[in-house]
Amino acid sequence: MTDKLFELGPRRGYYISIKDLADAQRYKADEDFVEALTELNVAFRALASVMYNCVPMSGHPGGSISSSRMVESLLYQGMDYDIGNPEAADADILSYAAGHKALGLYAIWALRNEIVRITHPDLLPDEGRQLRLEDLLGFRRNPTQNTPLFRKFNVKPLDGHPTPATPFVKLSTGASGVGVPASFGLAFGARDLYPEDPPQVHVIEGEGGMTPGRVQEAMATVATAQIDNIVLHVDWNQASIDSNKVCRDGNEAGDYVQWNPVEVARLHDFNAILVEEGFSYADILAAQNYAAANRNGQPTAIVYRTIKGWKYGIEGRASHGAGHKLCSDDFYDSLSEFQECFHCDVPRICVEATDDNLEAHYFDLLTIIRQQIESRKDRFKILGDRVAAAQERLQKRSRTLRPQAPDLSPLYDNKSFQADKTPAELITAPGEKTTLRGSLGQMLGHLNKLTNGAFIGASADLLGSTSINKLAADFPAGFYNAESNPLARLVAVGGICEDAMGAFLSSLSTDGRHIGAGSSYGAFIAALQHVAIRLHGIGQQARHHYSGEAYGTYIMVCAHAGLKTGEDGPTHADPQCLQLIQENFPAGVMITLTPWDPNEIWPCMLAGLQKRPAVLVPFVTRPNETVFDRAALKLPPASAAAKGVYAMRKADPNRQPYHGTLVLQGSGVTNTFVSEVLPRLDQEGLNLNVYYVASAELFDLLPAEEKQDIFPEAHGREAMGITGFTLSTLYRWVTSTFGRETSLHAFRGGHYLGSGKAEKVMEEASLHGEGQFEAILAYAKTVAERQGGTK
Repeated sequence: MTDKLFELGPRRGYYISIKDLADAQRYKADEDFVEALTELNVAFRALASVMYNCVPMSGHPGGSISSSRMVESLLYQGMDYDIGNPEAADADILSYAAGHKALGLYAIWALRNEIVRITHPDLLPDEGRQLRLEDLLGFRRNPTQNTPLFRKFNVKPLDGHPTPATPFVKLSTGASGVGVPASFGLAFGARDLYPEDPPQVHVIEGEGGMTPGRVQEAMATVATAQIDNIVLHVDWNQASIDSNKVCRDGNEAGDYVQWNPVEVARLHDFNAILVEEGFSYADILAAQNYAAANRNGQPTAIVYRTIKGWKYGIEGRASHGAGHKLCSDDFYDSLSEFQECFHCDVPRICVEATDDNLEAHYFDLLTIIRQQIESRKDRFKILGDRVAAAQERLQKRSRTLRPQAPDLSPLYDNKSFQADKTPAELITAPGEKTTLRGSLGQMLGHLNKLTNGAFIGASADLLGSTSINKLAADFPAGFYNAESNPLARLVAVGGICEDAMGAFLSSLSTDGRHIGAGSSYGAFIAALQHVAIRLHGIGQQARHHYSGEAYGTYIMVCAHAGLKTGEDGPTHADPQCLQLIQENFPAGVMITLTPWDPNEIWPCMLAGLQKRPAVLVPFVTRPNETVFDRAALKLPPASAAAKGVYAMRKADPNRQPYHGTLVLQGSGVTNTFVSEVLPRLDQEGLNLNVYYVASAELFDLLPAEEKQDIFPEAHGREAMGITGFTLSTLYRWVTSTFGRETSLHAFRGGHYLGSGKAEKVMEEASLHGEGQFEAILAYAKTVAERQGGTK
């Protein structure tokens, strides 16, 4: 039996191999330009070898080299940008999704800077916004580096994988496929803001970097939404860390996958352009020109057949993260083409491998490369002219924001919205029923209307279930499509695809005009988006260090959180999700929110948003809850939650006996406490401090004196806690062994909980009303006995 050829259904995208283009269709590159690029690439490959040798022996030379010619062609021909303004919002973007190619990125950036310095110095910005040749001394160096030249030249520390601490770099990339969906998020933002002439986003990746699931999810997303300002440049060299046969190649099976990059691009309905000679500038330029001239409403992938470590002396997977030994003959041999091309000698020197010696040797080699570039100023002027032309083209385009473009300024002006002033239409009256998730969706919808649609929502096939669809209530129905529904504020991120969603929406939040909001079960999204939100936090911290800009916030909605999702069972009703995130990020990068009352959504969310974290994570539950009359219960107003921690009740210091301190966290346990336990405690006459934790991080951002006033440390040393999450989430508030032993939490019984109605799951964990009451009574009795009935 023979296999029949499998054919894909109709596609909006096209396929072309550059070798099959007729001469009349083919872009003809200027010969002088190609010769200049060729000589520049010789210098680049020498520089890449020097960088690996002098760090020492750190980086990824192979992929940096194999992708270099496609990148050089973009910088000197295919992009519109301003070398003097790396932060220009309307410029085309080059995004290294393949973050391990950072060595190549830095070397190409530095050589471009050198060329402009010697041919068009007036185009350069101040040194802090350049990537100079001297800055390569900072490759994979820590900011605390204290070597002489690092200090003398005020060198930038260049991270092992790119971050926005480097000019022209928008994202932190390199971790397990995050770079592709994150780069695509940049493209979506640009497409939304400048629909008539969007900045083009050029994404550099390899075939190995296309194997993660989140990359496939992202490709499905942007092709379906017709986000057509994306060009994915695939360095198909067949080599990864462990394999020289990543993909199927003709009749030869791949070690990892049985598709090739062209096939997977076609599957997802990208335009696909194949460049079989991936080191031919003529073919590279022809392909990039063809893509620019044939935009058709679909994203494009240009696939270049290359060799990892081309002409380096080590090829294939051996060159991925390894190279020549320090000052070895093989290292100097790798510079022979440079010496021949530029008619120069590179002295063979072996130095003792101290930091100072290596730095001096490194700079001597950089100086040789600089001198040879300077000696051919006339040759490289054509490249400097191309950089100047890129600036001129950008200025000529005069890209302007669309009418009624997203505008987040009202959110941050401290006038339009205030945490202690909830809009009347968002207040749920006592006695009425609603959900935390519904209140969150309504709040985001209210903000979205007043910020011209700055909030973009997505969910893992749970838009209505998690109520994130309310974010888009005042905008066109349905999913965003760049061609047919460009004002919709909901994006279909590949279906049930939390991985891609986190990277896509968090990077969207970097442009200062959008806030992405993604939702799913807390059980899934907290774990699946952890890598993406961590990289977003790293990127926002780096950008702030570089430019002083405030963080761009991504909202990760941990919906259906807690044990009240018990009908779905322990696979979904996950108490561990808060522990993965709370207090696990640098101060100010991440804020978690755990409101219990729907009326706490506005003060918590607004306080969180106005603190400008990189990631804001509300934990919201699924079931309806009855809203309590807080005044009648002598509870503080819902606005108290904006401080992160507040006293629901305070013990009377003048009344004996004193029964200690109780700390509550989580909607399910607290609703049970207020409705079933608090009235009984009042009847018993217990003299307790009762605190609620609405946000550990909002509390941490308060002045030390105010924190001590709200929650004295002494109360933590005596407290017991009740949470629907894990015990460790209480450690901050319950600091004694006794307090922790008496605390109630989801795993107190030593096992995952079973399925069933919410109240039965709570009962299994002893978190139901009777379980809470008995535990509090036993705790209070012990406290009173230990303290002799006095405080």
